[in-house]
Amino acid sequence: MPAFEYKVVPAPAKGTKAKGVKTPEARFANSVEIQLNEMAADGWEFQRAELLPSEERSGLTGSTTNWRNVMVFRRAIAADQAADPPAPGRKEPAAPSVEFRHSEPQTPPLTATAGDPEAPLEAIPVPGPGAAKMQSDDGVEELSPVAGMTAALKKRAEQKGDGED
Repeated sequence: MPAFEYKVVPAPAKGTKAKGVKTPEARFANSVEIQLNEMAADGWEFQRAELLPSEERSGLTGSTTNWRNVMVFRRAIAADQAADPPAPGRKEPAAPSVEFRHSEPQTPPLTATAGDPEAPLEAIPVPGPGAAKMQSDDGVEELSPVAGMTAALKKRAEQKGDGED
């Protein structure tokens, strides 16, 4: 199973001027495009954009919650990459614990879709018992490619749209 390292960066707050880019929306999209291309050039794969709360101090004893837009990127860590020195400006990932380094990886069981005629005989058919509960909530967020806006961004867009009418 490949290991990944993640990088979270602030999303652009305003647009970047460029030749032929006139509207504020196009300038903002240009800023996002520039950031995506810069990160991709360094080997980072875009995962998602999120709107997350950040609790910050306000005054002497108070605190406020500010919402921050961030972009999440990841890249695979190769086994031979640990021997290479990190690139300038890049932090080296923390070394795994001694227990982790000395433990042998366990091979996961071979599984196949239930009813697959081409599946090997030793494969465990999936879904098996209890799969209905696991499929409804396995506690793991899906990391599929981002196809659109997140629910938080949609809600925020709807709120802005209501205020402009």
